[in-house]
Amino acid sequence: MQLTAIGLNHQTAPLSIRERLAFAAAALPEALRELVGSRTAEEAVILSTCNRTELYCVGEPDDIVRWLADYRKIPNSTLEPYLYRYQTEAAVRHAFRVSCGLDSMVLGEPQILGQIKNAVRVAQEQQTLASNLHALFQKTFAIAKEVRTSTAVGENSVSMAAAAVKMAARIFPDIGELNILFVGAGEMIELVATHFAAKSPRGITVANRTAERAQELCNKLASPASACPLSELPQRLHQYDVIVSSTASQLPIIGKGMVERALRERRHRPVFLLDLAVPRDIEAEVADLGDAYLYTVDDMMQVVSSGQAARQRAAAEAEQMVDSKVAEFMSWQRRRQSVPLIRSLRDEGERARRQVLDNATRLLAKGVPAEEVLERLSVQLTNKLLHAPTSALSKVDNQTAHLTEALVQVYGLDKPRS
Repeated sequence: MQLTAIGLNHQTAPLSIRERLAFAAAALPEALRELVGSRTAEEAVILSTCNRTELYCVGEPDDIVRWLADYRKIPNSTLEPYLYRYQTEAAVRHAFRVSCGLDSMVLGEPQILGQIKNAVRVAQEQQTLASNLHALFQKTFAIAKEVRTSTAVGENSVSMAAAAVKMAARIFPDIGELNILFVGAGEMIELVATHFAAKSPRGITVANRTAERAQELCNKLASPASACPLSELPQRLHQYDVIVSSTASQLPIIGKGMVERALRERRHRPVFLLDLAVPRDIEAEVADLGDAYLYTVDDMMQVVSSGQAARQRAAAEAEQMVDSKVAEFMSWQRRRQSVPLIRSLRDEGERARRQVLDNATRLLAKGVPAEEVLERLSVQLTNKLLHAPTSALSKVDNQTAHLTEALVQVYGLDKPRS
């Protein structure tokens, strides 16, 4: 059996197929036990995220695909068009690329490495991880760390939400000390609020026309948050260090005068304002105020585009590193696989040596001259060691050419002339 990776992802399959192949966390242990217990695979790790489902196995690809189709009760013909199959070296390369974020929807995203580590942990707990996959994933983790340390593949913002946090951090080094106001409660605000909440700011407030929608968003966030009506903005604006707005209003909600009053009450401590709405929620003239740092959706798009270009350049460097590490791993695997053969060869040589030595000892005991015994010993030992290769070479078949080449290399012989 060989190292095999079978799977599908956001590039090869629509959501309607991906969701049918996904494994919930609670279902993974049973699936792993079934996959290995049915002898479909000798070893197995199942990686299942919102964007991919992959099975890393020691087994035959056709058997694994059949198992997956049966287990998920999907006709093989329905599943096959969306699957990719990688074997041996290609499987190793794929595992390395996935762990580095080079195969992700968001290039260089770091979450995938933690998801792989969790998949490996579950496989260890279910005892479906043995020497082959253990070696693969230990190397995978090391390479992912090296790539992220040595390249900038994950450093630049490639989403509006991540860029917003990075921009705020340029003005306020410690997000944990900030009070943040989100104006609106739509999809874009939810994305940005989720990123800010992950940094555990001092306070989060969501202002929205509909109080229920604002409270619903507050309940979703990882940090404590409170809702307030839009009508309270003029009285409360000075409380916030960061203001992010994205509503469907056709007119500005936050004017220059409102921000001027807030700055006076803040004693001109700076405020970061991000207007992601089209039309704008914040009057453009706010940018003229000395302590107000106003950014629009176009400003964020420039940051995102720059980040995407930087990650693409870093990705090219990361791909070269992956290729180099794949070659190293495959070379190590070949050396590792040759160890039993080397041991067997040495054992055979040792048996021949002992047999010839026993014969020589008996001859010496009978009084045969030492010179004659040594001569016989050398001839017998030479014959025993050369019997197997010469016997194989004497058989003319399709393997003779390969044997000839191997023996020439092993013994350092001159190549025979045709």
